[in-house]
Amino acid sequence: MALFDLPLPELREYRLSRSEPAGFDDFWAGTLATARRVALPPKLVEAGTPLSGITTYDVTFTGYSGQPIRAWLNRPASVSGPLPVAVEFIGYGGGRGLPIDWLVWASAGYAHLVMDTRGQGGSWRGGDTPDPDDSGAGPSTPGFLTRGVLAPETFYYRRLITDAVRAVETATELPGVDASRLVVTGKSQGGALALAAAGLVPDLVSAVVAGVPFLCDIQRAITITDSNPYAEVVRFLRANPQAAERTLSTLDHVDAVHFARRITAPSILSAALMDDVCPPSGVFAAFNAIQGQKEIEVYPWDDHAGGRSFFDTTALEFVEDRLS
Repeated sequence: MALFDLPLPELREYRLSRSEPAGFDDFWAGTLATARRVALPPKLVEAGTPLSGITTYDVTFTGYSGQPIRAWLNRPASVSGPLPVAVEFIGYGGGRGLPIDWLVWASAGYAHLVMDTRGQGGSWRGGDTPDPDDSGAGPSTPGFLTRGVLAPETFYYRRLITDAVRAVETATELPGVDASRLVVTGKSQGGALALAAAGLVPDLVSAVVAGVPFLCDIQRAITITDSNPYAEVVRFLRANPQAAERTLSTLDHVDAVHFARRITAPSILSAALMDDVCPPSGVFAAFNAIQGQKEIEVYPWDDHAGGRSFFDTTALEFVEDRLS
């Protein structure tokens, strides 16, 4: 993919001009309050793995509407004392896979909670969490971005973002964790969930790592890229043009730029200038909305890989510096 978005000097100045939906805070406060009322303590079962340096627990916690969400907790073996904790969210279509897939943060000395993604895990890494609320809620195109999109109350991402917030709250309750040093992290969809969680429970989050985040300036993204997942919205609206206003309003309730405005923790993002999956203008809109300490790593020659292990290394150094 060649360069297709704004030139880099314009990206650095790009901001979302659209206001958040009316009642945005009330919508999310009510959603989270409902989930908390029916929340149960997390369950941890030690999982046997061939990893001698990592201890793994199979975790079940309650997310949206009290529904069970699976996660892995990896932590360095034979380490005493409370550890900083990283809560990681997964990219579009993937599930939690196996514990061996998640070694970076635990190897760096963190307790590492990896949240499974409800209903996903059928594309590139298996998952274990169903989406019990996926009742159809009107027409949708294959994928997740238009499931229940005719109203914010029925939208798939309302449930998933609630799960992400509950994962952060659960991480603060885990044994052997220093809740005052909590990182949210993820790439693509996972990066969007990290931004959302950090904006919705800012008092719990100490640092944010969001690689090439999804769901940023959605209304622009669907008009400048033909790639999935954003192309799902275009196909849906082509078949249902009468639903455009409701669809765009619902998407605005989960736009990560609105959550980014509420982030107070030090944050590091990555943007790839050849990324046609999560266009860089959306990433910069989210970055520019963050009011606190922040950095952005720009990869001019990358596509959706978004800096790969180069960004991982930089992000670990950024977080270590802030937490210490």
